[in-house]
Amino acid sequence: MKGRSERNEEVRARKSRMDEPAGKGDADEAARYLATAVADLGLIARRHGLDTLGYLLDMAQMEAEEIVRLRAARDRS
Repeated sequence: MKGRSERNEEVRARKSRMDEPAGKGDADEAARYLATAVADLGLIARRHGLDTLGYLLDMAQMEAEEIVRLRAARDRS
């Protein structure tokens, strides 16, 4: 189990990455990437018997895919 100082270091590292400027990708690209990444995480969760976590990740995947679909429909209009 990780100690408090290790967890604090991870939180600080995560916060510093969040402060970095956004890349060149747009929101559509981010949503597509997140849908794929979350799908992979869902597979891992279910493979290890973490069914509730897998379900929540499936919901996140569906939300990201819906964002992609709605933005694409809006762009076609």
